[in-house]
Amino acid sequence: MIDSHAIVDASAKIASDVEIGPWSIIGPDVEIGEGTVIGPHVVVRGPSRIGRHNRIFQFASIGEECQDKKYAGEPTRLEVGDHNIFREGVTVHRGTVQDQSLTRIGSHNLFMANTHVAHDCMVGDHVILANNAALAGHVHVGDHAILGGFTAVHQFCHIGAHVMCGAGSVVLKDIPAYVMATGNTATPHGINTEGLRRRGYSPEALRTLRQAYKVVYRQRLTLEQALEQLEQMRSDCPELQLLIDSLQASTRGIIR
Repeated sequence: MIDSHAIVDASAKIASDVEIGPWSIIGPDVEIGEGTVIGPHVVVRGPSRIGRHNRIFQFASIGEECQDKKYAGEPTRLEVGDHNIFREGVTVHRGTVQDQSLTRIGSHNLFMANTHVAHDCMVGDHVILANNAALAGHVHVGDHAILGGFTAVHQFCHIGAHVMCGAGSVVLKDIPAYVMATGNTATPHGINTEGLRRRGYSPEALRTLRQAYKVVYRQRLTLEQALEQLEQMRSDCPELQLLIDSLQASTRGIIR
């Protein structure tokens, strides 16, 4: 299952059914779970843990040292869940001691060609980064978020769950959960209704989320005033909690 031209460090822990293509390099302190397929010309550096049934295509670089100039060789980590796809040329860097010394990627994510996940990023589950999308350091991305091709996200930004971000967007502030955004710089354009409908959200929940969007963006309220109204609406729509949480967690301020 491991090509004779691959280089695998003796300390790496590789499940018995992992496939590793020719000219790939697996470094020390790397753990790769069962069912994972690694193509040719892939580099995986450690300390890194990669879960089960992932697929990594050619020329990807996973778990390399970060590009932060403050990084001085500290033993930081990368953790990757299960059933992820890393297409050609994807780069994922380990964390820094200035944060939690950890970059974490969940499960069932798709990273299309030439996407970048920088140091200390936290990516949830069922996330899609289209071609050439890039996350700067310390970015958090919630479950089911979709970032269009060539989207660039500034460091420390938070992308909420179920966000849809249009291609070529430049994100400089936090995007609340459920919101569609696009532009340079990115601005909000309503609720991701179609994506939520496909994920089983009821018409009543969608109606309430659209009302909540108007509270945040159309009534000229402060964020504190908007949150007070959303708290009153929450009892009739538990799905609203995700939006409330993302607004309360914002540190850079939300897109306007």
